Amino acid sequence: MTLLRDEIRDHSAEEMLFIRRAAIAFLLVVVCFGVLIFNLYRLQVKQHDFYQTRSNQNDIKMLPIAPDRGLIFDRNGIPLVQNITLYRLQVIPSKIADMTALLNALTPIVDLTPDDIASFRDDMHHNGRYKQVTLKSALSDVEVARFAVNEFRFPGVTVESYQQRDYPYGAQLAHVVGYVSKINDSDLQRLAKNGEAENYAADHNIGKQGIEGYYEKELHGTTGYQEVEVDNHGRVVRLLKEVPPVAGKDIYLTLDLHLQQYIEGVLKGQRAAVVAVDPRDGGVLAMVSSPSYDPNPFVKGIGYKAYRSPAR
Repeated sequence: MTLLRDEIRDHSAEEMLFIRRAAIAFLLVVVCFGVLIFNLYRLQVKQHDFYQTRSNQNDIKMLPIAPDRGLIFDRNGIPLVQNITLYRLQVIPSKIADMTALLNALTPIVDLTPDDIASFRDDMHHNGRYKQVTLKSALSDVEVARFAVNEFRFPGVTVESYQQRDYPYGAQLAHVVGYVSKINDSDLQRLAKNGEAENYAADHNIGKQGIEGYYEKELHGTTGYQEVEVDNHGRVVRLLKEVPPVAGKDIYLTLDLHLQQYIEGVLKGQRAAVVAVDPRDGGVLAMVSSPSYDPNPFVKGIGYKAYRSPAR
């Protein structure tokens, strides 16, 4: 009789243990299904836009933003240089299946010249296939409009604005102000050695002579960047993050523009040099050397023949 009661108690205990285990297993199944349903909701609803764009082969890119270059003023606050806004045609070589066909198709649209194409191929060779390369700078309004109409035909090609240095007084201030010009291999090596190459990721020019060259660090500023999502055509889909650039510092000279122009006019056509100094503080009021040259062609790019004889 005692043995029978023990067996009944054992079966009862086993049944309770089974029920507890079944309940725990059921709860685990419910939790797992809950996690799956939550993740499904998160993927299908909350992050739908993100994964939809990713499924379209979208990429995340860091786009550098060039800072505004600082200006140069005379002692009376007259600007001796200016920054003008222009437009250029940019190409991402890795997005182009047939580069020759692309260049042939773009030639009548933006009036490409053999020099444009030669310079582009040279830059592409140095920059690689995955960085934007300038195909043509200083596009006219007509060229910008023609490309806008045909942009859908050219994935990987975009028009962007940029600032170009301009010297309104030309040869009158060339020996003082100097000029900016295209960054060359020597400049790149020096910037890399000084740990400054990243700060020029958005720039094509650098100060070469005069005040532009001597105060390059102050005038240049700090490059910013945009973290953007781009589609498989290279077009920006959305902005994810932006760090704005810091503009370069303005430089104020002791030079008197009107005195500079007067002396320049007196020396015109002669081979001479004049330096006028304020005896009170040693500030340079004028510095003229004749003959001089127009610095503007150096900004846009100058041919070898013109470079050998820039003086007028």
